[in-house]
Amino acid sequence: MPVDPAGEVVALTSELIALDTTNGADTAAPGRERLAAEYVAAKLAEVGYQPTYVESGAPGKGNVVVRIEGADPGRGALLVHGHLDVVPADPAEWSVHPFSGEVRDGFVWGRGAVDMKGMVAMALATARRFRSEGFVPPRDLIFAFVADEEAGGFAGARWLVDNRPDLFEGATEAIGEVGGFSVTLADDVRAYLVETAEKGVMWLRLKATGTAGHGSMVNGDNAIATLAAAVARLQAHRFPVVLTAPVRDFLAGVAEITGVPFDPDDPEAAVARLGHLSRMIGATLRDTANVTMFEAGYKANVVPSVARATVDGRMLPGREAAFEAELARVLGPGVELEWDTLPPVATPFDGALVDAMTAAIAAEDPGAAVLPYMLSGATDAKSFARLGIRHFGFAPLRLPPDLDYTALFHGVDERVPVDALTFGVRVLDRLLRTA
Repeated sequence: MPVDPAGEVVALTSELIALDTTNGADTAAPGRERLAAEYVAAKLAEVGYQPTYVESGAPGKGNVVVRIEGADPGRGALLVHGHLDVVPADPAEWSVHPFSGEVRDGFVWGRGAVDMKGMVAMALATARRFRSEGFVPPRDLIFAFVADEEAGGFAGARWLVDNRPDLFEGATEAIGEVGGFSVTLADDVRAYLVETAEKGVMWLRLKATGTAGHGSMVNGDNAIATLAAAVARLQAHRFPVVLTAPVRDFLAGVAEITGVPFDPDDPEAAVARLGHLSRMIGATLRDTANVTMFEAGYKANVVPSVARATVDGRMLPGREAAFEAELARVLGPGVELEWDTLPPVATPFDGALVDAMTAAIAAEDPGAAVLPYMLSGATDAKSFARLGIRHFGFAPLRLPPDLDYTALFHGVDERVPVDALTFGVRVLDRLLRTA
């Protein structure tokens, strides 16, 4: 009997959330993704697939990949990917337990509901339906459920790309997270945002050294003071506004829908009119650098010789060298810098896959617009791009106008509407049958 994805996507989301796959700060700790990876593999095997389960050298960092052969082997394969790990959550801060997967008030609640076990459930439900029906898609489909995205994918997508590229042989395009969701712009007119670009990442480790000594004495070479002054300068600094093509296209599309003119010379004014969305879109107008950790000292009456801090830097496409130089200038002398980087990625908003995404949305929400945008964060697209795979963020959800969706990512009381999940799985089903 064929699987009904709309009928099971809510249960799959809830059950995945209940599997605590937290990816915390201790990168040496065993991974928890195996819990969800084995669950996904079992659900795929249940309908007749033979999925590939693989771990990197990091124990517990489970990854699952399965391929559906398409009617035209000469066409490039389409990769559908989602990550199984989630960021930490403190139950004391939540209305429900973050790993309950509770279904209440029209939502599925819990850590990972939007980032991104809801999309994992939609992909899993769709793959199960295709197998149960014996459906042959137009081209090969590769479903990848991966580990470690919240830590850069080094034991997940990036490791798979480096060590098991055979699993993605022939893939030319991909869809993943943080796109396809709706925003209500005017009079119940919705636009669905498709991610076509994302900023690069630079995780910086800062270090200042000074003269250790007794806390009661005069010390003009205090490592903490040197580093604190540097990060305060960085926090106060504003990088220049740079209007990139995807952001320009998005703001121009919003102007067309709302009738409010967009002045390319003042993009910040256009962003300010976007309400909740302005936080995310505003972050794509310029590079950003936020201090996220600070470590120094070991006793109240001792001036330490070393102070360290961590900075989360994000740079626009084409700004890598300029960003690095500007960081060094703002931090100033006396601060040592080391960093890991994940480069920006971008692709044009065109082609048959874009047409298929637009048609799938239109079939379920007639009259809605589909617009490109740039993501201020990072996804596994950065890893898969190393194989030459063109990436789009498309995890379709029709959202209530008053839901602050972007605040739910890594936020307290993360949740996804039940209706959005059933809408999304219908759109995804249409897309994969035609793309």
